[in-house]
Amino acid sequence: MIKEIRAMGKFGMMDLRVDEAEHSMEMHLPFLSKVFQGHDVKVVPILVGAVSAENEAMYGELLSKYVDDPNNFFSVSSDFCHWGSRFNYMHYDNNHGPIHKSIEALDKMGMDIIETGDPDAFNKYLLEFDNTICGRHPISIFLHMIKHSSSKIKINFLKYEQSSQCQTMRDSSVSYASAAAKLEC
Repeated sequence: MIKEIRAMGKFGMMDLRVDEAEHSMEMHLPFLSKVFQGHDVKVVPILVGAVSAENEAMYGELLSKYVDDPNNFFSVSSDFCHWGSRFNYMHYDNNHGPIHKSIEALDKMGMDIIETGDPDAFNKYLLEFDNTICGRHPISIFLHMIKHSSSKIKINFLKYEQSSQCQTMRDSSVSYASAAAKLEC
């Protein structure tokens, strides 16, 4: 699979300096090791940087055929809202009550859009609210992958948490959400 992906001419290799600074695989590999314990699993890591919406669509289309192979499993990593002055993001809609409820409403809006599988709606949401979802690009690529695959995939969010419940404009938090994408029968 790596040879095939490299032959597409659209993917590069990560240099050692970038690899040493990147930590998302370090977070996922122990979890994946536990989940797939006893199974022979090969990992094809793809690091996604800040890419344009056009490139998200292009990479999603290129990778979509791998969604149709039932032997493939995808793990897409992202936090959700990074809220507070230290993150330079303080969107607050007081119609939702306390700050942490406003953050939750903002994140849930994005999660609801992700569950639709519509990459264009997700992009529109990000442009409108500029939510600091650090994995916005891999999420969007995955949405394009399922859009272009022949399989019918349904995404469902399973859990949502915040590192702290912001009450004042001096507070900060990071949101976390987990989802599963499953083949619809």
